[in-house]
Amino acid sequence: SDRENSSPGSFETRPFVGLVFMNKVLRISDIIPSPKAAKDCYKLSLHMTETYMTMQNTTPLSPALEKNAAKASEKLQSAKAAIGTTVLGQEKVVELAMTAILSGGHALLVGVPGLAKTLLVETIGTEMGLDGKRIQFTPDLMPADIIGSEVLEETAKGKRSFRFIPGPVFCQLLMADEINRASPRTQSALLQAMQEKFVTVAGVRHDLPAPFHVLATQNPIEQEGTYPLPEAQLDRFLFQINVDFPTLETERQILLATTGATLAEAKGTITAKQLQDMQMLVRKLPVGETVLDAILTLVRNARPDQSPIDSIRQTVSWGPGPRAGQALMLASRAKALIEGRLSPSVDDVLDLAEPVLQHRMALNFAARADGQTMGETIATLKASLN
Repeated sequence: SDRENSSPGSFETRPFVGLVFMNKVLRISDIIPSPKAAKDCYKLSLHMTETYMTMQNTTPLSPALEKNAAKASEKLQSAKAAIGTTVLGQEKVVELAMTAILSGGHALLVGVPGLAKTLLVETIGTEMGLDGKRIQFTPDLMPADIIGSEVLEETAKGKRSFRFIPGPVFCQLLMADEINRASPRTQSALLQAMQEKFVTVAGVRHDLPAPFHVLATQNPIEQEGTYPLPEAQLDRFLFQINVDFPTLETERQILLATTGATLAEAKGTITAKQLQDMQMLVRKLPVGETVLDAILTLVRNARPDQSPIDSIRQTVSWGPGPRAGQALMLASRAKALIEGRLSPSVDDVLDLAEPVLQHRMALNFAARADGQTMGETIATLKASLN
């Protein structure tokens, strides 16, 4: 369109004209060069959007919400690109970690040592404006080492009183390194902080900073001297993110980029306050009935006592609870926002099925003896939606 000759506020001055229809973004300006034809098509698109929203029992987005979503998406994409310059070859892991934080949840990173899990957490904390701390878990780590403790102080006049000294959990992004090496007693102390966002010491409640997120790591190979996380604590993690080895070309880039005289450093793209606003924005994005039905079907089919799939009933010991559906509802909207869309699609649910479900399900002994994996089981569940 000729923006120089158009009046301010007219249709031709719009930098972007499009609609969300069937969960896909259609850019009218890309396919219709004529301003008049585009205007007619824009009016039609509004009618189509309202019709689609009515069919999905979803309230149409307000202009203010669309504007905020566009700004948030731009910042998130910039942050994702900045993280990718430091953490090479882990685009999927970066996206899932950002999605977990944007959803207001926690994530468990599972991978062998040396795959940049620590670097990932530090870089995400810097780019998203979060005050980060790290705890190296060991079997002798006590709950007070994490949440803090009270000390007895004496003033110059001889008066004694207790003062609370906060532990490293009082931060906005906590890296729990090798979390399965901590004792169950210490794990339970972290559990309250993850779920309730506060800790209790000597009967006194101490609120954690907001936002508060935990990105924990776990080594899947070495199991000696470890304490497997109980199902109740695994369920507190929004995602289990598997960190795999890089490809040949990526590993070549890593060797060249990390052994030179200068290293890429994160600078910070988003502030903590902006992140909180984005987390609230995620909860305001509409979810269509088709997506909601897909989430319900996926979660309920994963439960052996409710599933119509024979292989699930025969191989799964227990399935996910309602928290898995809540995780998919939030994460699918967060994923859509990161990718510049105003509404999630069924494809988003399918993409997020494995990180949401794999730590909330368990195979029985017969399935494990036959060599079946959780990935194969989730692939069967995803196929049931097609």
